[in-house]
Amino acid sequence: MGNCFSHGDQAKAAKVQKDGAACEPPAEPEQNPPHSANGTTQKPAAANGGGAPPAARPAPGKPAQMGPVLGRPMEDVRQTYNIGKELGRGQFGVTHLCTHKATAEKFACKTIAKRKLVNKEDIEDVRREVQIMHHLAGQANIVELKGAYEDKQSVHLVMELCAGGELFDRIIAKGHYTERAAASLLRTIVQIVHTCHSMGVMHRDLKPENFLLLSSDEDAPLKATDFGLSVFFKQGEVFRDIVGSAYYIAPEVLKRKYGPEVDIWSIGVMLYILLSGVPPFWAESEHGIFNAILRGHIDFTSDPWPNISVGAKDLVRKMLNSDPKQRLTAFQVLNHPWIKEDGEAPDTPLDNAVFNRLKQFRAMNKFKKVALRVIAGCLSEEEIRGLKEMFKSMDTDNSGTITLEELKQGLSKQGTKLTEMELKQLMEAADADGNGTIDYDEFITATMHMNRMDREEHLYTAFHYFDKDNSGYITTEELEQALKEFGMHDGRDINEILSEVDSDNDGRINYEEFAAMMRKGNPEVAANPKKRRDVFV
Repeated sequence: MGNCFSHGDQAKAAKVQKDGAACEPPAEPEQNPPHSANGTTQKPAAANGGGAPPAARPAPGKPAQMGPVLGRPMEDVRQTYNIGKELGRGQFGVTHLCTHKATAEKFACKTIAKRKLVNKEDIEDVRREVQIMHHLAGQANIVELKGAYEDKQSVHLVMELCAGGELFDRIIAKGHYTERAAASLLRTIVQIVHTCHSMGVMHRDLKPENFLLLSSDEDAPLKATDFGLSVFFKQGEVFRDIVGSAYYIAPEVLKRKYGPEVDIWSIGVMLYILLSGVPPFWAESEHGIFNAILRGHIDFTSDPWPNISVGAKDLVRKMLNSDPKQRLTAFQVLNHPWIKEDGEAPDTPLDNAVFNRLKQFRAMNKFKKVALRVIAGCLSEEEIRGLKEMFKSMDTDNSGTITLEELKQGLSKQGTKLTEMELKQLMEAADADGNGTIDYDEFITATMHMNRMDREEHLYTAFHYFDKDNSGYITTEELEQALKEFGMHDGRDINEILSEVDSDNDGRINYEEFAAMMRKGNPEVAANPKKRRDVFV
């Protein structure tokens, strides 16, 4: 966001120069049929009858002023959180400890002063940071965004609190890591990058300061943060703006022609530092650092390199290959002999959010799928931007639909290999209208992150979509009508679906029963139970 490179412990994200169209987001999908995921709500909720939640919609009155950065009504973060002591400070933002007033749970609140956002580009960077954090929600080693708020002076991002501080500080304290500990740490970092790349996100500012530890425990989980310079990308797309932090910038960034391979270079620099305690490309000035990066000479003669294994040096060389086409991918790094756990490759398939979410969606009953379709129509642009980009990257012929072959190719590019049967099952699950393709609305519905169901207003809107007569209950007839509307009434006995949800057996569904159904079995970790906690020695 417009700041220049800086050195030392306080070195934060730098964006030296933009080059116009290289980072322009592609045009939005044109489809906006009824119930589409375009940020509109479906039907005003009513607060009456059997077990409706106490929090109804705000009373009509003077509309809230729209925030120019997030593009939605402004609200005061202090109504929900108490803002406490300062935790850190960067070029654009100050991070404070904050406490949720109702639950006393502690979070980190990054406050970005709007006066520092001097042009449209800066505003777009903040907006995109929020969109990307929403998109990456639910990934185990990525800091979770709890909410984004905008008032007259600032934008506030409330995030998971990582009380263990920066990985940078732990590296400084240790000097350098043993090979075993460095491999363990690197494995987690590369898995994070693989997840980002498979979800169409390039970080562009990977460095030890942007990895936080959840707690001060020795084996605390690592979390990636600061997506302020991150962008959505499609395969083959070329970026030209010089961004990043001096020591970690890839040579092709300096040449203004690059893609996601730059993230692997940055991690290669981190691995060199982990093993030796010093950066591979160093000089007294920024200009000197850039020249050293472009020369690409890596010193393996100084201490401690003569005592470091051949395998470690081989991996560093392959990650710091000046030719991005020859550089290892995240998947290849994880399968390098030096990084493999006990000689074995890491758990495969690796994290793939789209695959996991489609699999989860397939297991749901028709009632829940229709409710999700309604909720998809309530989501804001910032919540679905990432999925929109993924849809467009899979829809290679720009037809507005994803075919079986396009789904196969899209998942294959992300490292997921499926049998024809598995592929057809996922396709049939997402293809609500049964026409043999997945349209934009169907894709958003089937792949949105399940934490959207923690939002009371989304559940409330969906409940009242079914509750046509505002009685506070969903009846057999109302359920049947809704399934028919979406072409999802497959002849199955409606009473069978109803009985799964109707816990008090009164023949109808109240709000609590509906909410319980929606929240049941949603955590995405259930789809990937073998998450590991790395131990740093």
